[in-house]
Amino acid sequence: MSRPRYPFLFFVLSLLLFPSSSLQNSSPRSTTSQPKIILDNDWNPTAFIAFLLPLYYNYTVLGLASDTANSWALQTGLHALASLEIASLSSCIPVYKGSDYPLLQTAHTFQTYELLHGELPWKGVFAKENTTNEKLGNDPTSGDPRRVVKEAFTTKGYYGYPNVSFAEGSAAEFMVKAVRENPGQVSIFSAGALTNVALAVRLDEDFAKNTAGLYIMGGYVDRFMEQAIGDVLRADLVSDINFIVDPEATKIALTADFPNITLVANSANGVIPNQAFLNELVAVNDNPLSRLVRANQPTYLPFWDETAAAVMVDREAVVLDEVEVYVDVDTSYHSPFYGYIRPYQAALMPPGLRKVKYINAVNNTKVAEMIKTVVQFPPKGCADLHG
Repeated sequence: MSRPRYPFLFFVLSLLLFPSSSLQNSSPRSTTSQPKIILDNDWNPTAFIAFLLPLYYNYTVLGLASDTANSWALQTGLHALASLEIASLSSCIPVYKGSDYPLLQTAHTFQTYELLHGELPWKGVFAKENTTNEKLGNDPTSGDPRRVVKEAFTTKGYYGYPNVSFAEGSAAEFMVKAVRENPGQVSIFSAGALTNVALAVRLDEDFAKNTAGLYIMGGYVDRFMEQAIGDVLRADLVSDINFIVDPEATKIALTADFPNITLVANSANGVIPNQAFLNELVAVNDNPLSRLVRANQPTYLPFWDETAAAVMVDREAVVLDEVEVYVDVDTSYHSPFYGYIRPYQAALMPPGLRKVKYINAVNNTKVAEMIKTVVQFPPKGCADLHG
């Protein structure tokens, strides 16, 4: 698949001429309303694109929350802090550490599940502890959730261990407080496990209904044959580790009374960068964030979280096909589909489910263009936001 180009000269001319493109019109420097958002993720060295997109589209980012999914919440939260620091945004966007553990799942139960039903291609935080990999710069898995692998901040690309600290309080408490203070105004974006969201739902019975909605990267369906006949990488692309890490939290979130829930799952597999794409980021504008993406973004994995964020900030331009369905989550530990969702039509669903919006297809060219723009031209600091 060819990748779209975004020449620097064209971009500069577009800024001068104020065209009607959705990117320019949605810039924080050209719109008036400022929707609010909290982004919850298992942050890594390039995941900052997920918060650059709402910033570019004039969202007020109230804070970032870290969760346990690909690694432990402490480690992923430190990545969020480091990303904000290198982007000069630490003073205006706080980071709240999420729950160390899922509601029920542990490394032991996860690995026992694999003995019963077969291995998953990507195990996330519950892969067996591997100190050799960690010394090479990989985030910690299994073992102690409170340990930090500093090599993940110092051995790859233009990064560094953060000098700033987490905000006080847990991620779930922060979500509840922010929504209480801004009823009906705060969207929740989840691109990792849904543990913090579920805890917020349980902390405050009014939390979900008082948000502006929930956007989720996850919820793969109808991909079991691909897991069986494709190579391991292809199987990884169609697995659903965000939900499998904490199936019980997923069910709580997907049955809560959010005004709307959007699942961006299978459709998020379409934008996979090649090396030319990554090189162009730096060639157009050599900045700390574009260097980070070029150094750390694999050329064999999609921009999953970034696609979900693109759907959220510019749905009309990005989404090509979506349906409304009812979904359930398998929370039976002894089921081979533990953590997977099943969609239903209203006439056939069991009781207690709610309708969600499921994204079937997105405009990959548009998403790639949006990613390029926000990485090449990020805000220069807090003073550059909404000004």
